[in-house]
Amino acid sequence: MSSVTQKTVEEDEQGMRLDRWFKSHFPGLGFGALQKLLRSGQVRVNGGRVKSDTRIEAGQVVRIPPQAAGLGQKPLTKNTMRDSHDEDVLKSMLLYEDNKVFVFNKPAGLAVQGGSGINRHVDGMLESFRNKKGERPRLVHRLDRDTSGVLVVARTRGAAADLAKSFRKRNTEKIYWALVKGVPKKKQGRISTYLQKVQTPDGDRMRVANHGDRGADHSVSTYRLIDATPRHVSWVELKPETGRTHQLRVHCQSIGHPIIGDNKYFDIENWEMPGGIQNKLHLHARRLIIPNPSGGILDVVAPLSPHMVQSWNLFSFDEEDADMDDDL
Repeated sequence: MSSVTQKTVEEDEQGMRLDRWFKSHFPGLGFGALQKLLRSGQVRVNGGRVKSDTRIEAGQVVRIPPQAAGLGQKPLTKNTMRDSHDEDVLKSMLLYEDNKVFVFNKPAGLAVQGGSGINRHVDGMLESFRNKKGERPRLVHRLDRDTSGVLVVARTRGAAADLAKSFRKRNTEKIYWALVKGVPKKKQGRISTYLQKVQTPDGDRMRVANHGDRGADHSVSTYRLIDATPRHVSWVELKPETGRTHQLRVHCQSIGHPIIGDNKYFDIENWEMPGGIQNKLHLHARRLIIPNPSGGILDVVAPLSPHMVQSWNLFSFDEEDADMDDDL
C-alpha cells in the first residue's frame, strides 16, 4: 500500500515555484488536484502549509502524499536511456497519444534518426511500438539531436500523410524557447535570410548566403524577447516559418545573439558562460499546434529539459509569464 514520502529539494531547484516543482517531478498530477492537496494540508514543506506559488529552497523537505507519489516520472539521463528497453524510454517521453498520433518530449542528446556514430535514435526505437497489425509508427518531422521538446509521430500511414501535408503547407505553429547571449535591441523582430549548406573540417554546417547562390534556400523566423538578465543573457521565443536545417540556430547567430551551448554556431570569442549553466544547447521545442488527423487541433506543450530548468531557476525566469502571453 502506498504511503507518505518525503523528497528533498535539490540545489538546482533553488527558487523554483512549488507547482512547477511538482509538475517536473509528478507530471501526472494535475494543477487542480495539487491545489486540493495543498488546501487540505497533505502537501507541506518543512512541515508547514504552503501555496502553489511558494518559492522553495534547496534542502527543504516536501511532503508527498500517496495520491501524488504514484504519478512520478524519472528524468531521462544517458544512463537510463542506455539501460532501459526502447518501449520504456518512449513511454517515459510520452506527452499525448490517440489512435492516430503519439507526441513525445524528446530529451536533448537523443537523435531522431540514425547517422554516423549514432547507435540509438527515436526512429529505431519506434520498432517497439508496432501495433497488432504490424504497422510501425512513422516520423513526420525532426528535431536536432541536442534540441529537446515536442516531437509528433504518426501511428498510421494515413495519419503520416495528413501530418506531412500540414507541415508542407505550413499549416502549423511551432514555438521554441531559447537562451541566447546578449539582449536584442528590438523586443521582437523577423529574420529573413537565405541558408546554404557547406562542408567544413568539422562536418556540414549551414551559413547565411545570397539569393541565387547554389543550394541556398529562403528561410524566415520570428523572435520575441520574453525576459533578460543583468548578466547579458536573454530568454527568447522563436517561431520558424520555414523548416531549414539548423534554421533557428543560424538565425540567432546572424543577429548577433547565438544560442547558449551551441557548439556549432556560438561564435563569440572570449565570452565566459555564467556560472551554474551547463554547456548544452539551450533550445527547446516548447509547443506545437497542428491539425490532428483524429479531428480537431492538436496543441501540445513540452516541459523544459533538466539543464534548461536549471538555467531558468538560476535566472529566476518564470515559465508562466510566457505561457500566459501565448494563451496556453
